[in-house]
Amino acid sequence: MKRRDMLLTSGAAVLGLSAFPLRWVEAREKKKQKILYYTRSVGFEHSPVRRKGDELSHSEKILSELFNERGIEIVCTKDGGVFDGDLDQYDAIAFYTCGDLLRPQSKDGAPPMTAVGKENLLKAVAGGKGFVGFHSATDTFHSKGDRNKVQTEVDPYVGMIGGEFIKHGPQQVATMTVTGKGFPGTESAGDSFDLNEEWYAMKNFAGDMYVVLVQETKGMKGNCYQRPPFPATWARKHGKGRVFYTSLGHREDVWTNELCQQIILGGFSWAMGNADAELKTNLQQAAPDADTLSTEL
Repeated sequence: MKRRDMLLTSGAAVLGLSAFPLRWVEAREKKKQKILYYTRSVGFEHSPVRRKGDELSHSEKILSELFNERGIEIVCTKDGGVFDGDLDQYDAIAFYTCGDLLRPQSKDGAPPMTAVGKENLLKAVAGGKGFVGFHSATDTFHSKGDRNKVQTEVDPYVGMIGGEFIKHGPQQVATMTVTGKGFPGTESAGDSFDLNEEWYAMKNFAGDMYVVLVQETKGMKGNCYQRPPFPATWARKHGKGRVFYTSLGHREDVWTNELCQQIILGGFSWAMGNADAELKTNLQQAAPDADTLSTEL
């Protein structure tokens, strides 16, 4: 089976559990680790984070399975009040969020994050906490000014995560080029892979990022993609903290795709300090025209 066809097929049962050995690196100190997974949706609520009653959402179940079997505790919440509490207990904080989290109303009815809570989050990451962002984590808090233009001054959260969502076009098969070879989780990805997903068009990229995956735009349908290639998955240091973001995660079958799970586990391994990677700023080499936006957004 060709790599392209294999990656477009969803589910571990179809791919086979040995197709890609999942990438996880244990903590050096052999300590019990803990992750906070936050999924409040003020804007659009994506199906992988939508709960039915008290039942965990699709992505919460997937991450719980992946980490619990590795002896790692994961706390899943939509309550923004968690950021007014003790963040020191977590080795990493993960976001699959959407919109201005300070707003009182949300799609899921969950309590908001406070302004103090937002500041606590940013301080925690800058102080050494790991941070992992999925998909609409870049559609969470926005910089002031024209959303369709690159800003010189960005929201502090955008500065931390390293990029900002503009819009997306129709779901389609597109190519990810692996520019971060050697980064945990990319070992079996080859030079590139194709995937059916809802792809984000983004801007305001941090100049100090290490680009892991590049969004190839040639042949893509949708005005927002009529631009040069740009980063889709990256890693960067924010103060003492490690930040990993991937635009993957809109579709539920992406969460059960073994290569995507491998990338997720590799990202967490690095963000939590379990695995190391030589992060050389490569934005200009990987996507030199990333800030050239489409003229017809």
